[in-house]
Amino acid sequence: MTRAIALIDCNNFYVSCERVFNPRLEGKPVVVLSNNDGCAVARSNEVKALGVKMGQPWFELKDLTRKHGIIAQSSNYALYADMSNRVMSILAMFSPQQEIYSIDECFLDLSGFGTQDLTSYGQRIRRCVKQWTGLPVCVGIGSTKTLAKLANHIAKKYPELDGVCDLNSMPSDQQNDWFNRIAAGEVWGIGRRLFPKLYDSGIRTVLNLKRASPAGMRSRFSVVMEKVIRELNGVPCIELDEIAPPRKQIVSSRSFGVAVTDLASLEEAVSLYVRRATEKLRRQQLCAGAIYVAIRTSPFNEEERYYANGLAIPLPVPTDDTVRLTKAALWGLRKIYRAGYRYQKARVMLFELVSADNRQSDLFGLVAAENKSGKLMAVMDQINAKMGSSTLKLASEGFRQPWRMKQGNRSPRYTTNWNELICVTK
Repeated sequence: MTRAIALIDCNNFYVSCERVFNPRLEGKPVVVLSNNDGCAVARSNEVKALGVKMGQPWFELKDLTRKHGIIAQSSNYALYADMSNRVMSILAMFSPQQEIYSIDECFLDLSGFGTQDLTSYGQRIRRCVKQWTGLPVCVGIGSTKTLAKLANHIAKKYPELDGVCDLNSMPSDQQNDWFNRIAAGEVWGIGRRLFPKLYDSGIRTVLNLKRASPAGMRSRFSVVMEKVIRELNGVPCIELDEIAPPRKQIVSSRSFGVAVTDLASLEEAVSLYVRRATEKLRRQQLCAGAIYVAIRTSPFNEEERYYANGLAIPLPVPTDDTVRLTKAALWGLRKIYRAGYRYQKARVMLFELVSADNRQSDLFGLVAAENKSGKLMAVMDQINAKMGSSTLKLASEGFRQPWRMKQGNRSPRYTTNWNELICVTK
């Protein structure tokens, strides 16, 4: 039985999400910007054709914008996360084995589908996702995860394949013809850092890499390189992870929209980041045994003094209680805060994570109190899920929050906020 792994990837995901709810953006050059509208983190094909690079600062694109009418959208993470969940739920219907790899791509195991024409099956997947969400996807199929990623790259770059590339259905000489067209740097696990070294040694295409000696390349580079070459030759070395490994830490961090100088504003920001982190913590049924809080000024402003500091606070008992974790974080913040600086960023990290069902009690039985607070947290999560994020929050988060990151061109949160639902009129 031929092993068949499919990689389904949403095309220009953030931009495509914006276009679903604003069809006037179709066919126009669109970029989605990072926090505080700083850099391009998603580009439409029209923008890519203009030579705009991933991560390019927005201020560098002003001339291109005036000349070509580039439309900039602020990041709308609530919308993108919800659309991602919808796509992944749909894709789970097409295989009993799914690995969600990132916000916009996942692997499906299609092995054992008998006489099913997998190219037609891939087209069926594309049509279903497009019809149910409005998002375009491409499907790559191969006998290993590396080949599936490469097949997806081919499906995206060559329109004549109509969005689906099944390497398993091709004879080896046809596969090699495709591999000879593609630079080795496009292979999953190679990237920009290793490609120049491969190029200098004469390995310039995927076909060159496929024909290299696995053992020899391992001695020159690493075991990862050996696995990549074996996977290109159809030998599975990277298994499908149906269950994501438990997280070791949860981080919540944002740059401020304006520089912050006072402790009260920093406390508001840290309180908000703790709440966001603990919501993720509870969704994964975990508890944190420690919390880390950090602040810093801008490292790029040479006209001002630089200051950065952080503090880890251990907890007597692992907890998922927003109130307790916020108190610990604010205590740490007050220890590291120094007046007279213009702070640009704050960060909160939860670590020493354990399962909520297996946390160890202490001598004084604080877990009993944790069980009581768990009911309060459950109510908060339910109300915020139903009525919108931040419906219930701690007062320490503040209300005006002038330091919040800039999102001057953010589209409405069409699918997650009752007040921002799309309106259809005659």
